[in-house]
Amino acid sequence: MHAYRSHTCAQLSASNVGDSVRLSGWVHRKRDHGGVLFVDLRDHYGITQIVADSDSPALPVLESLRAESVVTIDGHVKKRSDATINTNLATGEIEVFATAVTVQSVAQELPMPVAGEAEYPEEIRLRYRFLDLRRETLHANIMLRSAVIASIRRRMIDQGFTEFQTPILTASSPEGARDYLVPSRVHPGKFYALPQAPQMFKQLLMVAGFDRYFQIAPCFRDEDARADRSPGEFYQLDFEMSYVTQEDVFAAIEPVLHGVFSEFADWQGKGRTVSALPFRQIPYRESMLKYGNDKPDLRNPILISDVSEHFVGSGFGRFASIVEAGDVVRAIPAPGTAEKSRKFFDDMNAWAQSEGFAGLGYATRKGGEWGGPIAKNHGEDKMNALADALGLGPDDGLFFAAGKEAQAAKLAGLARTRVGEQLDLIDKSRFEFCWIVDFPMFEYDEDNKKIDFSHNPFSMPQGELEALETKDPLDILAYQYDIVCNGVELSSGAIRNHRPEIMYKAFEIAGYTREDVDTNFAGMINAFKFGAPPHGGSAPGIDRIVMLLADQPNIREVIVFPMTQKAEDLMMGAPSFVSAKQLRELNLRSTAEGVPTAG
Repeated sequence: MHAYRSHTCAQLSASNVGDSVRLSGWVHRKRDHGGVLFVDLRDHYGITQIVADSDSPALPVLESLRAESVVTIDGHVKKRSDATINTNLATGEIEVFATAVTVQSVAQELPMPVAGEAEYPEEIRLRYRFLDLRRETLHANIMLRSAVIASIRRRMIDQGFTEFQTPILTASSPEGARDYLVPSRVHPGKFYALPQAPQMFKQLLMVAGFDRYFQIAPCFRDEDARADRSPGEFYQLDFEMSYVTQEDVFAAIEPVLHGVFSEFADWQGKGRTVSALPFRQIPYRESMLKYGNDKPDLRNPILISDVSEHFVGSGFGRFASIVEAGDVVRAIPAPGTAEKSRKFFDDMNAWAQSEGFAGLGYATRKGGEWGGPIAKNHGEDKMNALADALGLGPDDGLFFAAGKEAQAAKLAGLARTRVGEQLDLIDKSRFEFCWIVDFPMFEYDEDNKKIDFSHNPFSMPQGELEALETKDPLDILAYQYDIVCNGVELSSGAIRNHRPEIMYKAFEIAGYTREDVDTNFAGMINAFKFGAPPHGGSAPGIDRIVMLLADQPNIREVIVFPMTQKAEDLMMGAPSFVSAKQLRELNLRSTAEGVPTAG
């Protein structure tokens, strides 16, 4: 028999009754039933119940061990009585009577329990992540992640993509987020940067003549944490294609995403559905109007409408003056709220104020009768006309966001989500995908009083050079697109600007000289001067894909060893000070307090 196990803790069944077996694992739980000890033995695969009584030499040893000690058990497989069968376990029909036990490792008192799913502070969970990872839900999430990546890799290869690895040590870029810098020992005073994304390298692969590239790429950005973004590093499905239009990119990646989400939609019996192919395409401006943002959750049936024209000359002076000043009024339906108390609407207004807005107006309706100061001042006939234009029912209320267009859209989008959640309108049994397309190429920077890029400076403008030379920059759209699922942006992408003259002109509009482009983006612009194919791609986030499939609210729950929100690895003690000798080797001196000086 093998030194540690003849079976895993998920393999034994009624067909093994009477067999002599050997199992190894962690002591998950112990239950003492008056001279009979039951031990749940756990390994990576599952749990088997071990039994030891006064006839078992293993009893005193098992009684003395703490939970999470590692043991090897020799014993005989016995069938459980019908009354004690555990249908929740793969091994629930049997138990193993222990005849011998070998202690492989004794566990000290635990800083947090492994059995059960009780919530524990982030600091404890991350400091003892190796214990946290033993817990059932998190362990399953990480296994799901592995399976998802394997599925993505297989589907990309089936779609004709070839996997390449791009450099981890590269040059710092003046665009994008803050870099992580790595000092060079052999080039004093110079630094490498960890890649924020393999963007330039994957485009250079297209210039080099490789047609369809992908990799599961690590990316590094010195950004603050969010629920859907891990600080420090993350992984993405990075891909690029040559000789393609925007529609070709969509046609290539949609079957991959649809296939992966369909494959794991019923993970842990969740029974979810995936939106049909092809995915819906929503222009950016339409998304900002109807959903209040560019990452809409299409599971929410509420649609925002611009109702500014309804308040021209209105008896509700506040909205009338806002519209006369050239600003907007947006309406957010609150369906079926006739039976809601005034407190529901007042709480929404208080919530808006807590989010930093002036407030959220509202009008109530019950059986066609309007209530609230906005309705009273606007007038019943005008309110009915407004309701008819929005297709409201006699028991549907309304919320209003008014002011500058950008702020009104933002508040309306947040309110749409909150109303959907408060009224339980969001169908959580669905994965709803969409593309956001037709992003503006440029925007006006109010702070610096200049035209700047709005999304991605390396995208191809729609209309190419002619559009740049003849159109108002703020009217130019780009071949840029985002893929969104359930309100989570999975990635941004674009058809790239592969022609130097168009790139120079686009950057000129944003206030950059030809010399600026040649200096800051030398590698790419020089390559494009030697014949570059039209190309485009995207990079859906692996962490976010798994977070959605695992139905987890925080991306930390699907990453093996995440950092804290302050980008600290509590388990390994990073970041940390280094020795004076190491600083000298790198020709560095630190000005921070408590740091060894390089001398």
